[in-house]
Formats: sequence, structure tokens, C-alpha cells
Amino acid sequence: MAVTPLTAAEPSIDTKLTRRQRTLWSDALRRFYHNRLAMFGLVLVVFFLFLAIFADFLAPYRYDQADFSKVLQFPFVDPRHPLGNDEVGRDFLSRLIYGARTSLTVGLAVQLIAFTIGIPLGALAGYRGGMADFIVTRFIDVMTAFPGLLFAIFLITVWGGGLEKVILVLGLTSWIGVTRLTRAQFLSLREKEFVGAARAVGATEGRIIFRHILPNALTPLLVALSFGIPAAIFAEASLSFLGIGVNDPLPSWGKMVGVSSAYIRVYWHVGLFPTVLIALTMLGFSFVGDGVRDALDPKITIRS
Repeated sequence: MAVTPLTAAEPSIDTKLTRRQRTLWSDALRRFYHNRLAMFGLVLVVFFLFLAIFADFLAPYRYDQADFSKVLQFPFVDPRHPLGNDEVGRDFLSRLIYGARTSLTVGLAVQLIAFTIGIPLGALAGYRGGMADFIVTRFIDVMTAFPGLLFAIFLITVWGGGLEKVILVLGLTSWIGVTRLTRAQFLSLREKEFVGAARAVGATEGRIIFRHILPNALTPLLVALSFGIPAAIFAEASLSFLGIGVNDPLPSWGKMVGVSSAYIRVYWHVGLFPTVLIALTMLGFSFVGDGVRDALDPKITIRS
């Protein structure tokens, strides 16, 4: 009688089916969750988004409501104005809360414009190549010759200030990096085997671009987005600090810092509070950007 040799027990089919399947995005979420700095940055970002969205309910006063009897009142003096009042008697806490809406609106809208321009141009140059690539690349070279912030100052000086014009100007000067990144990704991915296989089975160019190349190019674009938002916020703060950005009475953290320069030696709170909020916002988005970059890096392994 033949004896069957003992072999190592293999996992059953049910065990294989119930074993959780890992994907790039699930692993990325786990890496991001275990990154403490990234989670801290996410908490900051969510907090400021909460302020921006619900500013009308959270602010104790309207941002343009003034009380001339309490001009430049110090913080912690009047419980009705815990952070004091500004140079025309407006509640400082309310203006800081509404300033979060201004800053985040600029950051998100500018990146929307930049990606709307940059991704199609970069995809056209990277996928088509040839004359299309030459024209787009030379246009990028010409635009790169103009310093972004100085060019934005020039355009706003010509067109005038205001929230909408600040967003438009910064968006028109922020697409260059997105275009370069998208072009580089398409140049690399169009030569991959899966793109050749898609062509071989008769896939259209639109399907190849949107179903095969663009999803694989999202990783660096998401990282660029997370770093582009704080860059746009800082650019708006710089323009408003110079007095050519957001117009009164709409509050802006950068404009609040700029106005405070005339009397910051005495009324310290007028410049300190918006500066701290700008720094925290930049810090939060920077930590999130670092976390997204590390989470999407396939070289990093995580434990189950």
C-alpha cells in the first residue's frame, strides 16, 4: 500500500478569497495614516477648511462690521472681542475666520486653473511629440523667463486688484510647472508596454490617454497639487501685503499683516495673529504634501 508523503498545508480557497487584497491606493492610505506629521498636517488643513466653509456661522460678527469706539483694542480686554479689534474697530477674530475663506479659496481656485491649463498642454506635448511638443516647450521657455511673482504684480497693476483678478493672475502664472510635469510623465509612459498593448488591440487615442496614461501619471500630479496650494496662498498673501491683492473690506491674512506694519510696535496682535495662521496653513499643507509623496512611493514597504 502506497503511503502519500506529508506536505505542507496550503491555504484553502476560502482563505485566499478572504485574504485582503492590497492595491497601490490602499497601501498609500495606510502609509499616510501611519505618518504622524502627515496626519497632523491633515488635521490643520481640515480645521482651516472647516473655518472657511462655516465662517458665516462661526464668526461672531460680519467681517465689515465696525465699531469706531473700539479702534485697535487689545486682545483679552473685552469678552465680546476676545482677539481685539483692528484699525477701524472691526472684530479681529471674525476677520481672521473670514480670512481663512479668502486664503483657501485662492489656493484651491488657482490650482484648478493651473491644472486645467497645464494637464492638457502637457499631455498634448508629451503624447504627440514632434511639432506640438516643440511649440509647447518653447512657450514654456518664454513664460519661464518672466519671474512668476513679478509678472503677477505687473498684471495686477495693469488690471487692478480684487479677489477674482488675484485668482486669475496667479492661475495664469502657475500652470508652467504642471505642464512640465505632465509632459515628462506622458513622454515616459507612452513608451510602456501596456500602452503598446492597448494600441495593438485597437484602443483609440482618447482611451489610451484617459484610461491608461493619465491614471498612471496622477501620483506626481497629486504631490504637485498638495504643494501648489500653499504656494498660491503665500503668493496671495505677498500681493495683499503689498496692497495690490484683495481689496477692502474683504479680509485677507496677507493684507492684515501689511496694514499692521504702521503700528505693529505697539499693537502687536494686529500682525502676529494673521502671521501665525499663514504659517500654520503653510505648515499643514507642506506636511500633507510630504505625506502624500511618501505614501505614493512604491519603494516604501509597510507592515500588515
